[in-house]
Amino acid sequence: MEKPSGPTSCGVSRPDSRPPPQPTSPCRVNCSEYFPLFLATLWVAGVFFHEGAAALCGLVYLFARLRYFQGYARSAQLRLGPLYASARALWLLVALAALGLLVHFLPAAPLRRLRTLLPGA
Repeated sequence: MEKPSGPTSCGVSRPDSRPPPQPTSPCRVNCSEYFPLFLATLWVAGVFFHEGAAALCGLVYLFARLRYFQGYARSAQLRLGPLYASARALWLLVALAALGLLVHFLPAAPLRRLRTLLPGA
């Protein structure tokens, strides 16, 4: 059964039932692309390296993302500094996670000296 698309008997047209299109900002897309990577590296760095170091890097990343949104709202140029800061924090999380996994899964003999340097390993 089809819905009539023309005017009703009173002469009033039917309202459009489709939802309005939602604008997608580039900063929202950018954050949604990086957030799964952030969560995974935060979790792995917290479990295998050190909770405190991972939490500190996570806070730095989230603060840089907040500054990214605030800068993007004012001007596209003001977003670059926080964008690079969040990228550095994410790379540091990746390095901490990789180092923690390396120390945890490799044999203890070659990494005995490295284990003494890492507090949580």
